[in-house]
Amino acid sequence: MATPMNDDSVEKLLEPFRQAVKCQGDLVKKFKDDNINKEDAEFKQAINELKLRKKALEEQITKWMPKEESIDRLKMEDLLKRRFFYDQSFSIYGGVNGLYDYGPMGCAIKANMLAEWRRHFILEEQMLEVDCSMLTPEIVLKASGHVDRFADFMVKDAKTGECFRADHLIEAHLEKLLKAKDITPEKKTEIERLLPQVDNMKGDDMHRVIVEYKMKSPITNNDLSEPVAFNLMFATSIGPTGQLKGFLRPETAQGMFVNFKRLLEFNQGRLPFAAAQIGNSFRNEISPRSGLIRVREFTMAEIEHFVDPTDKSHPKFETVANLEVQLYSASNQMSGESPQLVRLGDAVKSKLINNETLGYFIGRIYLFMTRVGVDKRKLRFRQHMSNEMAHYACDCWDAECKTSYGWVECVGCADRSAYDLTQHSKFSGEKLVAERPLAAPKKVQVNEVQAHSSIIGKSFGKDTGAITQYLQKLSHDDARVLHDKLEKGDEKITIDGKEFTITRKMFTFRTSEKTVQVEEYVPSVIEPSFGIGRIMYSMWEHNFRIRPESEQRTYFTLPPLIAPYKCAILPLSGNEEFKPFVKQISSILIHAGISHKVDTSSGTIGRRYARSDEIAIPFAITIDFDTLKQPYTVTLRDRDTFRQIRAKIDEMANILQGLSSGTITWGEICSQYPEFIEQQATKEQQ
Repeated sequence: MATPMNDDSVEKLLEPFRQAVKCQGDLVKKFKDDNINKEDAEFKQAINELKLRKKALEEQITKWMPKEESIDRLKMEDLLKRRFFYDQSFSIYGGVNGLYDYGPMGCAIKANMLAEWRRHFILEEQMLEVDCSMLTPEIVLKASGHVDRFADFMVKDAKTGECFRADHLIEAHLEKLLKAKDITPEKKTEIERLLPQVDNMKGDDMHRVIVEYKMKSPITNNDLSEPVAFNLMFATSIGPTGQLKGFLRPETAQGMFVNFKRLLEFNQGRLPFAAAQIGNSFRNEISPRSGLIRVREFTMAEIEHFVDPTDKSHPKFETVANLEVQLYSASNQMSGESPQLVRLGDAVKSKLINNETLGYFIGRIYLFMTRVGVDKRKLRFRQHMSNEMAHYACDCWDAECKTSYGWVECVGCADRSAYDLTQHSKFSGEKLVAERPLAAPKKVQVNEVQAHSSIIGKSFGKDTGAITQYLQKLSHDDARVLHDKLEKGDEKITIDGKEFTITRKMFTFRTSEKTVQVEEYVPSVIEPSFGIGRIMYSMWEHNFRIRPESEQRTYFTLPPLIAPYKCAILPLSGNEEFKPFVKQISSILIHAGISHKVDTSSGTIGRRYARSDEIAIPFAITIDFDTLKQPYTVTLRDRDTFRQIRAKIDEMANILQGLSSGTITWGEICSQYPEFIEQQATKEQQ
């Protein structure tokens, strides 16, 4: 979404729209500088007006952009499902929305992508990989904020009970009204002003809009219920009694936070270090849509980089400092400007990106995404604006990919400060801290809270655990008060409505002074979070092609690094003399660890080439009549250029390993080996 074209006349047309965004952005900035309450009606109105003007500018930019080669999404998705890259789960039973199965091709691409992710991040940074439970007790997600805040508003069909996500339903209805031929200018203006506000609406606001615009169920035209908040986590119970409430995890991050002490110990107490996890997460979307973009079960690859909050430099930042990346800053968004190509070193130096570690990971994300097949022209990093950034975050950038669904967030990269470890310390009672050496020793006051469970157990039996945990979680101030009261006599405490009498022997609070040479601190966290399914979908769109000579010949130009098979082995015909060579070449490739597909079907060689192209196989080895002559040679065909070279069979493994890993290019291979034009064998030899 760079400048539409180098055309002064177009820029003149866009200028009033850019200026309108800038003026409103300046107003929002002024409100923030004046520390106006974000819940203030005037501030909310200013934000909504800014969104409206931004949308108008984006529509104009899209209108004047040079027409890109459009993606025929239906053809692409037909190919993906026909060759079983993926399809809807349980389709023989009618399928379940938001659940998808990956077939052989999808599995292979996903495995190759995750292998490259491990190499690019875990191996490169010597990260500590973990594999944590997907079942998560409620208390963990209470601490993280998911129990209280991880919700969307839902409405139901009053008769059938079918559920719809309220904001999506309202947006779809309003956008449909905008396209109506008989819409009045006044009504159009009203709806255009209303649309940007939908994201920030509460339940009452949504209900008012639904009633005012007479919205009905989009399927049955029945009345709709009032919007209610719906938590997006899948609830379950752990154990046969059903008393321990839990959820399927909505993200993989919490497993790394709760294991911080073990990971820090494994890393010999040294910071910075990073933990990484790949695994499935679950979100009970109300009305999944957009295919693989919004699903209920999905694979995430997440990194938690723990760092001293006073030093967020990165020793390897210089390796990415010269990368030019398309950044869509909060300032750009508020000033009506387009994303800018910015050198990462300059972005960090100017504090556009908050710190070196965050900038380093943005650079590494960019390199990974382009390496696995995302088009760099359709990749941007959008900075969260202050009204959408979490209150505890220092800075946050989303890697967004341009698709036929619009700009889709595929990777989030946030500096989450010390929020997560602080929350889990508060709820668990465990100190999740690191240590840094002091310049000189100093004396500190130490408070120690101790609940004597053996004595508590003699009086309270099965309630011992709850009482001990309650006492250990007391703040130092509350513990001191309780201790002072117990010095004078027994004291009653109430836990979950049940009263217990505590004696002096059951609880101790001590204050002492000691000399320390280190100080404790809660580390900050830089978190890159990858949605693997979204990256795969974007990559498929960016690499989908149709052969000019035939609308039916569709294929994917995926990089060899992540292609499901690195090559196909194709005998020219069913000639018996070709069969030993098929077995020999296949055996060589197996021993070299090169994935391949053998196609000995009866179709023409052209049809078999087309079949291998469809499933993104980048190279094809063809055994022809010249192969029968010593030295034994075969042809190697490139999927994207159609060019072929001829080489010895025993050289094929090395050639394909180099091409698949990216250590050598097809152009370099073509300069080293003779180009194949036609067979030398005569018809008599055939």
